[in-house]
Parts: sequence; C-alpha cells; structure tokens
Amino acid sequence: MSPEKIWLGVGFSAQALFSARFFVQWIASERAGRSVVPVAFWVLSVFGGTLLLAYALWRRDPVFIVGQGAGLIIYSRNLYLIYREKRALREADRG
Repeated sequence: MSPEKIWLGVGFSAQALFSARFFVQWIASERAGRSVVPVAFWVLSVFGGTLLLAYALWRRDPVFIVGQGAGLIIYSRNLYLIYREKRALREADRG
C-alpha cells in the first residue's frame, strides 16, 4: 500500500473521529433535555484534531495546519479546565 493511500485512510479516520463528537454531544443533550458538552466531546476533539493536524502536515496545507493547531489548543484547554474543576471538587469533599 502506498504512503498516499495510508495517509488518505488516516485523513478519513481522523475526520470520522472529529465528526463523532457532534453525535456524542447531540445524544448527551437529548438525554439531559438541555445543551450539554460532555468530556467525550473534548477527548474526540483532541484525538480527531491531532490526526487531522498530522494529515494536514503531510499534505503541507498551511490553512488546515493553522486551523487544526489552534483548535487543539482550545480543546486541550477545555480538558484541563474540566480536570482542574474535578480535582478541586475532590479536594473540597475531603476536607
């Protein structure tokens, strides 16, 4: 299999992961009866965004690279804020 076909597979897989986050968010919101952004949304964003960034780097597409790179900063920051809040809640429960 050629490197181009492998990277095309990576690109489509990455896009599928990235798109799956919207289904996760939709299902969580429907279950809650209000708009909800679950942690899985941000996890899928990071994994899908990382793979899409790798694909963009391979394609040498500067627009795609900047877009995915900036997105990864935002997704990672959201995961950090969620982690920090959960840690603070655990510490408050202890004492």
